[in-house]
Amino acid sequence: METVAFYGAGMLGSAMIRAMLRRGLTVHVWNRTAAKAHALESDGARAFTDPAEAAVGAERVHLCLSDDASVDAVLDAALAGITTDSPIVDHSTVLPQHVAERVGRLAESGHALLHAPVFMGPPMALESTGVMMASGNLSLFARLRLALEAMCGDLRYVGERSDLAAIYKLMGNAMILAVVGGINDVLRMAEEQGVSRAQAYELFEFYDPTGQIRGRGKRMVENDYDPRWSVDMAHKDAALMQTTAHHERLPVIDAIEALLRNVSDRGMGDRDLGAVGLR
Repeated sequence: METVAFYGAGMLGSAMIRAMLRRGLTVHVWNRTAAKAHALESDGARAFTDPAEAAVGAERVHLCLSDDASVDAVLDAALAGITTDSPIVDHSTVLPQHVAERVGRLAESGHALLHAPVFMGPPMALESTGVMMASGNLSLFARLRLALEAMCGDLRYVGERSDLAAIYKLMGNAMILAVVGGINDVLRMAEEQGVSRAQAYELFEFYDPTGQIRGRGKRMVENDYDPRWSVDMAHKDAALMQTTAHHERLPVIDAIEALLRNVSDRGMGDRDLGAVGLR
């Protein structure tokens, strides 16, 4: 039976741990708030109060922590118990440059770290679905592939550059923030016009905004700004949206309106909306 050490028993980490236990793994758990680690003992985990002790006997180490400072602090405290034969897998959302620095620093002491952030919430982690990305040493990834595949529904190796998965994770999260912010603006406009949120949401039953990614997004990558919907026309519509919302602020639209105005003032108002990506 494989033994793993897992650092971080927050909502996502706890779901990952429970999924591992369901698969028959022995899981040593450490968490800064000890009660969260102990709460997993009823599921079969072994809770530890000393980070280094948690790693003893583990064939693999996983981290799912809140930020770079937490990752560095935990690794500093746990490294004495982690053998150089036990690869470290970090699922935390952190700065790309710190991932690269961390991989290099650990390599100096003979330890191997693979960064493997995820696009999944706790329910998906518990069911081992969702997307996991990994980047770094190819042979290390090959060694870990089966274990990582068991944790997700879609495992993507994005390349040998150690910080690439971290970059992809932040780009993906940027899209989440943009989409949720846009939905917020849509609902605010609707309510100001006497349309219920439920009624407003019906828009997405027949309009799929993901076409913007596959269509306009692809043309932006290809530097194709032949106008389908020009910057100036989009600017006009953004102003209409602001008026429709009356005195209610539309944070995303307000920011986009200012960007469109800037692009138009630079003489690109007749280009396609995608020209907002031009510097």
